[in-house]
This record gives sequence, structure tokens and C-alpha cells, in this order.
Amino acid sequence: MTTPTIASSLDLPGCRCCAGRVWHARRAFVLAAAGAVALPAVAQVSVGNASGMRKLVPAEQLESSATQQYHQLLAQAKAKGALAPDNHPQLVKLRAIAQRIIPFATQWNSSAARWRWEVNLIGSKEVNAFCMPGGKIAFYTGILDQLKLTDDEIAMVMGHEMAHALREHARSRIAKSQATSIGLSLGAQLLGLGELGNMAANLGTQLLTLQFSRSDETEADLVGLELAARAGYNPQAAVSLWRKMGEATGNGGIGFLSTHPTGPNRIQELEQNVPRVEGLYQQARRR
Repeated sequence: MTTPTIASSLDLPGCRCCAGRVWHARRAFVLAAAGAVALPAVAQVSVGNASGMRKLVPAEQLESSATQQYHQLLAQAKAKGALAPDNHPQLVKLRAIAQRIIPFATQWNSSAARWRWEVNLIGSKEVNAFCMPGGKIAFYTGILDQLKLTDDEIAMVMGHEMAHALREHARSRIAKSQATSIGLSLGAQLLGLGELGNMAANLGTQLLTLQFSRSDETEADLVGLELAARAGYNPQAAVSLWRKMGEATGNGGIGFLSTHPTGPNRIQELEQNVPRVEGLYQQARRR
């Protein structure tokens, strides 16, 4: 994730009107998504166990901090006329895609059943999207418009970003960096979380600038691939998405690529895993 750049105004009609309708529609989406629970399912991709270091940072405090920062970001966008209203066609599409994917999130993280998922769209030329801890998703119009993403490709981006939250990569990265600096280890849980516990409540601004490791990115690719396939989105779109990303590397302002670098190895890994989730995709299409 990179620090978002919010446009002062882009072509998002209706940003300042229909406040009552906007609130009720947004609230309905959040409640519907929060209630989604999937049946147990066997993972088709292999990513191993999540890092034990993440336990040094209290999940609830980190999610609370993320929610606060997320809503501050939305407020800034709204003040500048850059927050899409609930009836914006691109936002309607994003939320529909999210509602198809979210029911499959709990197999990767049981806590996702209690998350109050949100999806919003911000008018900006920046090519970026993210999902903060606790299920707070935002897309920028730039990633949709400049890359001309299909619905299947949008689902791959969304699944990838959701996977970062489900695998608690932000929590792990913060724990590893901060624990190292203050000399803590996993055994510090026995003595109370101390500095890391207090720190988690003030991390909102850092969440938008974290850079994930190569292994984190691979996990997010594969988990996102499976999530999207289970929701009925063509897994081949993961390959076409990253090819588009690769072609976009020569352009300026591709913020997504600064923290999600592309390359032949990434595409090759996805190509090898597409057959593993093809059956899930076909099953979803028959439902």
C-alpha cells in the first residue's frame, strides 16, 4: 500500500447530495457483509501457517486503529468531492463483487465473521487499492480506468487485498519490525504485550504505507486467487491482471506497483496455481 493521493475533484457526480440514502445504502452493505459466513472448505492453494509473530500485536486494537484511519480518509475524500456516492456505477459493481467474495473469507481467518466490511471508491488518478485490517476496502478510480479492468480482474485485485487482511500481514509486519527494535520475542506474550500493545492503538497512519514482503505478496496472490475462484470469477484473470500491471510499469504514478512489484516469476506462480482452483470456479458457475 502507498500513501493515498486524493483528487480535489474528479468526475463523481452526486458526491455532496442524497446523504440519507447514501448512509442507509452503506449501512445495509456493511451489515449484509458482516453477516456472511461460509461453510468449512478445504484450501486448494498452499501457503502454510500465518506468522506467529502477529500475536504480539493485539488484533482488536489494530483493527480499531485501521477503522479510524479509514474513516478519516473517507472524510477527507468527501470534503474534496472525491468520495463516490453509493449509487455510483463503479462503486455498485465493487460492492457486488465484494459481497460474492466475503462469504469465503472465514476459511482463511475466522475473525472475518465479525468484521464490519466496507467498500468505498475514491476519485483519484492513482492506480491503487487496499484492504486494511478488519475488512476496510478502498479502490481508486485510477486502477479501474487506467487498466480498464474487467469484473474478473477487479475480483482478483480485491481478493488479493482482502488476503493481506485475512492473513494479517500488516499485523505481522508491524510486530516483526517493532519487536526487533525493542528486543521482544514471541515469548513476551507471557509477560504482557507492553509497548506493542500500546503501540497498536496509534498505528493508523502507518497502515497505508506498509510494504509487504515477497512471501506476503505470494500468499496474497494465491489466497486471493482462490477466494475469487470460489466466488465464481475466472482464475485466468489473475494472469491477465498482472500482465496489465507489467505493461503499466513504464507509466508514472503506478502506486500499486511500488508495493506490489510484478514480474515473470509472479505470473508463472499464478499460472501454476490456476489449475488448482479451476474446479472451484466451475462449481461456482454451476451454482
